Amino acid sequence: MATHVINKFHIDRFWDDEYKLLKYTREAFNDPESLAKWTTMGYMGPFTGFMCDMRDPQPSWNDKFLKIFADSGYHDIGTSYYRMDTGVILPNHSDLYKKYVKIFNLEGLEYTIKRTIVFLEDWAPGHYFEIDGKPMLEWRAGDAVEWTYDAPHMAANIGEVPRYTLQITGHI
Repeated sequence: MATHVINKFHIDRFWDDEYKLLKYTREAFNDPESLAKWTTMGYMGPFTGFMCDMRDPQPSWNDKFLKIFADSGYHDIGTSYYRMDTGVILPNHSDLYKKYVKIFNLEGLEYTIKRTIVFLEDWAPGHYFEIDGKPMLEWRAGDAVEWTYDAPHMAANIGEVPRYTLQITGHI
């Protein structure tokens, strides 16, 4: 098993519920091999929640997140707000960053990419996140987990309310 760098930390809440009003859209998962594997294993989609990335308007306080991560060494920062509705399961996978690598000319430098998930709300029953084989539950709004580019992770919502997160991507 590869060694992945995973950091957990907390950001004091400064945001309101504006993220709930964003223009969310569902995009297909971009790894056909994983999709085929999951289907063979018996998983049924959808495999992604709804996202609002930087192509669409972001919350009024988004720049504060950009500054926090720029100050921590991230470059070319992208933000994507993510709503995972009830019944969505995203099985174990490693992100490919295809668009990000192409936009920022990082071919062969994927190892410099970091991703962070910030939980925008307190944990609710049925919400699940796992990174590198270790579950994360009972988070508080502002809890965050950062990983190196290829750390395997999974998420699910088998609860009764949507699960909201902010996904931040950058390279060091």
